[in-house]
Amino acid sequence: MSAVAITHDSPDRIQLLQGTLDMLILRTLLFGPAHGRQIAKHIQRTTEDLLQIEHGSLYPALHRLERRGWIAAKWESAGKDLNREFKYYRLTAAERSNWWRKSRNGKY
Repeated sequence: MSAVAITHDSPDRIQLLQGTLDMLILRTLLFGPAHGRQIAKHIQRTTEDLLQIEHGSLYPALHRLERRGWIAAKWESAGKDLNREFKYYRLTAAERSNWWRKSRNGKY
């Protein structure tokens, strides 16, 4: 097996980074619905501040996962402040089932 060099702006590198972010988001949503800032903070906290996800990366990833049907989103009021709404993301039932099945088989 030979190693393939991945340059800074190669499509393979971009695909690797996007796939990693997608997986981190999906794992975060296993704990329940969350809005974008909560997702970013959870990733930052669980990686001990190693990864800090910026809006310019997070929201395109959330939209990509939504288009694939892996997550769903719904606008909801922000708790006590009924004048604000946040878009909460959650795993779809099919994706949640897929994650549990793969985790039992040692795929994740």
